[in-house]
Amino acid sequence: MEGREEIKGSKPSFPLSFWEVTMAFTVVMGFVLGLGGVYLTMPASDYSFLKLPRSLEDLHILRDHLEIYTSDYTLQVLVGYCAVYIFMQTFMIPGTVFMSLLAGALFGVLKGVALVVITATAGASSCYFLSKLVGRPLVISLWPDKLSFFQAQAGIALGELQSVGDLYDFNSIATLFLIGVVSVTPTLMSKPKL
Repeated sequence: MEGREEIKGSKPSFPLSFWEVTMAFTVVMGFVLGLGGVYLTMPASDYSFLKLPRSLEDLHILRDHLEIYTSDYTLQVLVGYCAVYIFMQTFMIPGTVFMSLLAGALFGVLKGVALVVITATAGASSCYFLSKLVGRPLVISLWPDKLSFFQAQAGIALGELQSVGDLYDFNSIATLFLIGVVSVTPTLMSKPKL
């Protein structure tokens, strides 16, 4: 990588270039300004109910309060929802499942699905952009030995594939099925609270 070579025995330089830091800072500041703008344009009210939902009960409370605002301030709620969802997706903050359910509850099923698809795609793209921009140089500079080891292992595994069908052998499908069953079983076996 140009501009990142080190002379043996010299102190390692900062792994990110000026432009990489500037772009990452611009993305973060864009989110801060966007969320701040949404906050400042909302009408004066008691927003103690406003928090990221972590359960279905939190989701119902949030939906009940936001339905009033959605009918009167549709644009602000829509922009606020999009900004929060994209922010959560970009920085991998848990809770986007409940945000997806909230979209359907506030805007209807079809509009909610379209909104979730657009915001999830934008958030995932933003996450990828930041990871490639900032994460890659950091990983290369912090763990070069581990990175080359994993690259070699991935190359060996890919070199052994004869066809696309090798990716979907019985063992792979059975393992994925088992992981799915194990992860869903506690939910299915929990007793409903009365």
